[in-house]
Amino acid sequence: MVSVKRQRELDFEDDEATVPVKVGRSSEDRRSRHCPYLDTINRSVLDFDFEKLCSISLSHINVYACLICGKYFQGRGLKSHAYTHSVQFTHHVFLNLHTLKFYCLPDNYEIIDSSLEDITYVLKPTFTRQHISGLDKQGKLYRAYDGTTYLPGIVGLNNIKANDYANVVLQALSNVPPLRNYFLEEENYCGIRRPPGDIMFLLVQRFGELMRKLWNPRNFKAHVSPHEMLQAVVLCSKKNFQITKQGDAVDFLSWFMNALHGALGGTKKKPSSLTKVFQGSMRIFSKKLPHPDLPPEEKVALLLKEEYQEEMSESTFLFLTLDLPTAPLYKDEKEQLIIPQVPLFNILAKFNGNTEKEYKTYKENFLKRFQLLKLPPYLIFCIKRFTKNNFFVEKNPTIVNFPITNVDLREYLTEEAQVTEKNTTYDLVANVVHDGKPTEGAYRMHVLHHGTGKWYELQDLQVTDILPQMITLSEAYIQIWKRRENEDDTTNHTGA
Repeated sequence: MVSVKRQRELDFEDDEATVPVKVGRSSEDRRSRHCPYLDTINRSVLDFDFEKLCSISLSHINVYACLICGKYFQGRGLKSHAYTHSVQFTHHVFLNLHTLKFYCLPDNYEIIDSSLEDITYVLKPTFTRQHISGLDKQGKLYRAYDGTTYLPGIVGLNNIKANDYANVVLQALSNVPPLRNYFLEEENYCGIRRPPGDIMFLLVQRFGELMRKLWNPRNFKAHVSPHEMLQAVVLCSKKNFQITKQGDAVDFLSWFMNALHGALGGTKKKPSSLTKVFQGSMRIFSKKLPHPDLPPEEKVALLLKEEYQEEMSESTFLFLTLDLPTAPLYKDEKEQLIIPQVPLFNILAKFNGNTEKEYKTYKENFLKRFQLLKLPPYLIFCIKRFTKNNFFVEKNPTIVNFPITNVDLREYLTEEAQVTEKNTTYDLVANVVHDGKPTEGAYRMHVLHHGTGKWYELQDLQVTDILPQMITLSEAYIQIWKRRENEDDTTNHTGA
């Protein structure tokens, strides 16, 4: 006697033994035969970007996609939701989202047909090393099933509610070739062992899936929804970063890079594929300052003590924070606020080893100066636009004037590093911009397509080409620069 609970479990299992078989039909015939309903498949409604949940039971187990209406249902047994849907709506072709096998319901036989390969490729794109090696060597436009043309990698991301702060970071990182190439091949990271119960590896899996979708040359539509990626972000960040609430792109970048580094098995001493791309090192000179309210004689006496002498330490970094000069408070004679401008090299002076900056903590004040020791293959600048206090967030609108190519950072290295570091010239490859008020603004980004040498602007689902001269007029917030590995390695920048 089978219990009611066990019978229900059997209805949602995929075991062939639980599927009803008509008398006289061989197992070979039951497993695979020609399906007369393939012409009912509606590819225009298929969307595999969302979480693989049954639309009725909300279960992750044995989920099938109906290829006629695009909805997800659980199981294919006699009393399963997929079986009921097939009978009720006469929708017959289903895809198991885990095994990638096609079935005809309610007859319950597997369909093997080469015409369905495009659907499995959209669900799970795969890349060969030969394909990956050629991604930056050509600029071929591909046509999606909905008729729109697109460049793989230069693809819009859906802004579900207020997640554009995360979208721009994900798009920027997906256009860094060494990082992209690592995540396009699942074999590179699927063997990494994590402690039992560790959820952080979900970030790696979802980022890899998103990367393959962004670079898929056979998409059904010319945009991608980062729904599953962002759900992993919400879970792994313990809701510090959300889909429904605007966040800060630099805060997200910092958390995401450190979380990825840890999930890939990296530590402070052990590198990961992420730190090999972005990690540099610097020398920090720090000097404790006496309290400003003390009498001058006491200050002089304290400065002679050992704890007030300058100390040197070395530290690694994944990005460099550049400080903007204070914006003017007063309007000009025409009653308009002056938009100040500053050259990039002025704010880079922070790292020349001579420029001192005061840092205040709750108890003590320090005077610090910085000098670079090692430059990474890809260098990230975060331009500090926002100042937070107890009451509100203030934004500095200063425009940073920067060249698109040929930025030499040799003068910011220590004397020893200037000898050992062969290549110190960088070209811009991605630029994240914040527009509007501090808490209500929107994000967009500019990215260089290596194959064509053209620049594109991406804002949510919109993708437009842009002149390089226009990029420097924006309120840049995050920039990614690529190091030239030899004298001939001049990244192709059209119009730069």
